Amino acid sequence: MISDNLVRLIENGIKNYWDSPSMTDYIDKRTVKYSEVAKDVARLHVLFKNIGFEKGDKVVVVGKNGINWCITYLATIAYGGVIVPVLQDFNPSDIQHIINHSDARLLFISENIWDNLIEDGLYYVEGVFSLKDFSMLHSKNNSKIEKATAELDRLFNEQYPNGFSAADVLYPTIPNTELSCISYTSGTTGYSKGVMLSANALAGNLHFAITTKQLCHGSRVLSFLPLAHVFGCTFDFLASFCLGAHVTFLGKIPSPKILLKAMDEVKPTLIFSVPLVIEKIYTKQIRPMLETRGMKWALSIPLLDSQFLSQINKKLSNAFGGEFSQIIVGGAPMNPDAEAFFKKIGFRFTVGYGMTECAPLISYTYWADYKANSVGKILDGMEAKILSNDPMNEPGEILVRGENVMMGYYKNEEATKAVFDEDGWLHTGDMGTMDFDGTIYIRGRNKNMLLGPSGQNIYPEEIEAKLNNMPYVLESLVVQKADNKLVALVVPDYVAVDAAKMTHQQVKEVMEENRKALNAITASYESVAEIKVHPNEFEKTPKKSIKRFLYTNSVK
Repeated sequence: MISDNLVRLIENGIKNYWDSPSMTDYIDKRTVKYSEVAKDVARLHVLFKNIGFEKGDKVVVVGKNGINWCITYLATIAYGGVIVPVLQDFNPSDIQHIINHSDARLLFISENIWDNLIEDGLYYVEGVFSLKDFSMLHSKNNSKIEKATAELDRLFNEQYPNGFSAADVLYPTIPNTELSCISYTSGTTGYSKGVMLSANALAGNLHFAITTKQLCHGSRVLSFLPLAHVFGCTFDFLASFCLGAHVTFLGKIPSPKILLKAMDEVKPTLIFSVPLVIEKIYTKQIRPMLETRGMKWALSIPLLDSQFLSQINKKLSNAFGGEFSQIIVGGAPMNPDAEAFFKKIGFRFTVGYGMTECAPLISYTYWADYKANSVGKILDGMEAKILSNDPMNEPGEILVRGENVMMGYYKNEEATKAVFDEDGWLHTGDMGTMDFDGTIYIRGRNKNMLLGPSGQNIYPEEIEAKLNNMPYVLESLVVQKADNKLVALVVPDYVAVDAAKMTHQQVKEVMEENRKALNAITASYESVAEIKVHPNEFEKTPKKSIKRFLYTNSVK
């Protein structure tokens, strides 16, 4: 069991960095110190106490990333409650279902989302509060909540008659064995499960952040991943807060234009990202440069090659603010071509591996030691094994167990039993191999694996990675027809298509050439029989994974 107590880590972060800036909302330029966060947490604790909120009770928070979102999270955890972060991108009916399924007593929510929920359909929620200013939006005939909210200033002053100071930050002792968070997955399978994360699982990830010393007092972080997803929450927010870093919440969709502007202003010292964000910048800014005649000529000459690659590395690094120690990519494997180029130019990036069920981290390696196409080395405190007769060469399902692993799925014993075996190993559903030193290589999702004509294992992600690097391809999805033939659904890069003034027929002809080129570099059983042009970008989860289940049966 991790010796770092989660609540003590939060408490110590506040006391150690009391006068330092803690969080900034990028849009409205509001910045708060650790002391201001602590005072707002204390106000919520006074509210909790006076409405009869008890340890173990649930609080749902749903809204865009921001300071008050984080204050709600910290106040709940430090009181002994269970926080339930819900992605604001979910459909309102799904949000309502999760609120009910979690048995939440309190709801903190953005007002625009609240407007789309049905009050009478919230069966257990007693009080609803705005994430804008913590004002009460609704109470379920609960005079105690209404009275405590109306008199909160007086109640707070009565509890702290001499003013609020660092000496007043004394949170209860909550054992790491206790449930701290229920994180509802946003996976590609079409439904959500409530992942129960103990304080120990969260503390295990924070322990990793502490021991690797990637964050410290004075570090700057630009947060653009959804906080309701455990990757962004654990590292952009929790680790930054406990270690004295200053995090700026973007609060906008991270398009390359918006993101690079913010990077230039914040100049983050550590960056957490998902592959899609980095790959888009590579596709839009770097790859077109590499394809010019002059650059191809320069890169063919050894002495010029290294000079130009060094310049590209510097330009790319400056695009991300220029002051970061490394970019840690998680959520999915990177595009192999983009990854190979980044490694060739010496770009400071690494790819880790995790899942919501591990809060989230399973493996990681510092960028300078990172092995190409891997997802890092298994963490201390975690174990991994491959269900294969030859784990180094033959892909098998990845199994993990250890400090970071969840307690199970909330109110879903059947799903819990389906992923844990009798020895406590968690079946990840991911297929991969593992080196002798614990370095993991992902091949694809077990549930996405297709069978070839002679029973061969086909990993569509590997085919898609090759296809996505071909001319005029924005993204792709490989599916299997009833006759077992493979079809690639391709979303063209319409910006490039329009710039080239291509007709629809010409786009189809280019895609046919792409199909032939693709089949020339894949195994015979991976041959794509047809490419179908898909008119719009594929629907994705908030962590930017394609919702495959929506398209599996889309071809006949």
